[in-house]
Amino acid sequence: MILALGARGSMVASRALAGFAVLSLCAAISPQLGAAPEQQPGADRSFTLEECIAATLANNHLRPASRFAVAIAEAQHQQALAGYWPQLALRGAYQRIDEAPNFIFPSAVYSIAPQTIHLPAGTALVTVPAGVLGPTEIQLPVTTPAQAIPVPGQSYTVPEQDVRLMDPHSVLAGVEARWLLYDGGMRRGYREQAGGLVDMMKADARRTDLELIDTVKRYYHGAVLAAQLRQLGTDTLARMEATLSLTETMYQQGGGTVQKTDFLDNKVIVETLRAIVAQLEKNEAMARAALANTMGLPWNASITPADRTLAFAPLTLELEALVQQAYEFSPDWEKIEAGLRSLEGAVVTARSGHAPKLALTGELHRWWNDDRAGIATHINKRGWSVALGIELPLFDGFLTRHQVAEARARVAKLKEEQLLLKDGLGLRIKDVFLGLDAAQKSHQATSAAMTAAQENRDLNTRAYQSALVDTEKVIRAQLMEALMSAQHYKTSYDVLVLQSQLNLLVGTEVLERLRR
Repeated sequence: MILALGARGSMVASRALAGFAVLSLCAAISPQLGAAPEQQPGADRSFTLEECIAATLANNHLRPASRFAVAIAEAQHQQALAGYWPQLALRGAYQRIDEAPNFIFPSAVYSIAPQTIHLPAGTALVTVPAGVLGPTEIQLPVTTPAQAIPVPGQSYTVPEQDVRLMDPHSVLAGVEARWLLYDGGMRRGYREQAGGLVDMMKADARRTDLELIDTVKRYYHGAVLAAQLRQLGTDTLARMEATLSLTETMYQQGGGTVQKTDFLDNKVIVETLRAIVAQLEKNEAMARAALANTMGLPWNASITPADRTLAFAPLTLELEALVQQAYEFSPDWEKIEAGLRSLEGAVVTARSGHAPKLALTGELHRWWNDDRAGIATHINKRGWSVALGIELPLFDGFLTRHQVAEARARVAKLKEEQLLLKDGLGLRIKDVFLGLDAAQKSHQATSAAMTAAQENRDLNTRAYQSALVDTEKVIRAQLMEALMSAQHYKTSYDVLVLQSQLNLLVGTEVLERLRR
């Protein structure tokens, strides 16, 4: 900012404008991290950036939540794989019925028609016991003539019979087995859907880690920037107070060009800077509190960044290679590719509705019942069965056809979104890349401007002590040094933030590879 200072009548307005410019710049470049929790006295600990990242990954609750999402997806994947295994079940039961089941044979009448029984002629040996015709038994031949014996018609009545089938108390046990041999790709589709979901959740978890690291970096560098700005404000205030004291002395002694209006103008600027320093102290406390909160530390923990200055480490990257590497490592790109695999699995599952299903089933059963008649026979109480079943869909009201159409439409929709992501990801990386390049150039320019402002302030201060320059020029030089220093610190912060944002878009692996 260039302060145009003119006649003595506009000097007060110009210096006030400079003071408000410093306040506005410091308020703009200080990390605005939201309301900080009230800090209570506690152990003030110094953390490096690596320690802050490690503590955040260990304590922040966003990371365990993303890990549980991965665990859920992996469990669903195992559920899909369970369909390839035979299903075995053991069943058992105790049964008590109110009465023993029975079967009633109704009463029936059986009729026999009249008939004649014909006996042919024949000869038979008849044994006569001993003592009848002699002392020993004698066998005599007997000849029988042919005979015809008439039998009249008759009717027989069978009364009603109540047959008990089994005992009211029964114990049953059995083992059932089912094995799906062919399903037309249904299980493979479910497996691909679940596998794609696992990869999506892993990409989300990796993105959560990258976002946490990016947040910690921004908050850590923001806390360092806030400390630098607070120190800058304190130093500027001290120099302005020294100038005010010198101005007061020169005004009271008289005989020079310093007047009471110069002293009053200088005092206005000093008190304005005092208010600015109070605001910068508050911003520093907010930045440190936000950093501690992100790290998952207790509310009364006090964090101090180990770094006192913002390190400048320029990156020389090729935009084309950076974008190509982003398609390999970006969690957003990885997630959308996993989503495509999952939706293609849904197409396979839907298409399996047209295919037959072939399954092998088996059963082994045992039945304990005290009765041994009726249906509670030895054969019925134990046994096994094996069956090979097939199901062939014939017509389902075009349900499967429309399910396949829906799944294919979802795949096509996601492919179009992938094209949008491809262009959008490249555009976002290009924007950050160009911003980083501009910030690195600005860093060099602001560094030179800050050095010149420091030299200018030093020369004007020494000249003012010898009454060679006006008070206005000394104040302007000191404010300009503060402005240029603050702008340089802000540029250093922008470079680090853009590097972190680029790391988030591309992925940690890429930047580490490029650095190596």
